[in-house]
Amino acid sequence: MISLARRALPALLLLPALARAQAAPIERLHAALLDVMRNAGALGVRGREQRLRPVMEQVFNLPAMTRIAVGPAWTGFSPAEQEALVTAFSDWSIATYANRFDGYGGERFETLGESARPNGDQLVNTRIVRPNDAPVAINYLLREGRIVDLYLTGTISELASRRAEFATILRDGGAARLVEELRRRTAGLLR
Repeated sequence: MISLARRALPALLLLPALARAQAAPIERLHAALLDVMRNAGALGVRGREQRLRPVMEQVFNLPAMTRIAVGPAWTGFSPAEQEALVTAFSDWSIATYANRFDGYGGERFETLGESARPNGDQLVNTRIVRPNDAPVAINYLLREGRIVDLYLTGTISELASRRAEFATILRDGGAARLVEELRRRTAGLLR
């Protein structure tokens, strides 16, 4: 019994370190968001976008997220169209965060825990704690250590919502129309 405990102890001691490693991208994102929120006025929306871009490109798998959001139509697009979609989707995603996180009122982020999915993905449960208001749950789905989806209020997939929204645009005008729409939205967010 003691021999088994001695062999298992090192593995048990590693569990908290593994959990922190899985949540590390989320912690980097949250630190960057708090930074831009605290400095929102001085940075302006363009400055927030510039400060968030390298962090978001590192912690989000934006090409995978683009493929998921576009859905089955993705495989019918040329490599050039796919590249244009990834660029437009990435720019729009980053601009959305820069636009939304535009001030600080004492908010903080809490990481509540994580769970492994059967396919090897990790779900990291977090929330934004707001003074004088209810916390907002944001759960992140990580694949190979990078975010591939997030669930607002804990259950609403951001990419499932985008896929439904993009389906009509893609049906009416293909990849070029979606790229044009995402560029238009990005420009509006960065004004």
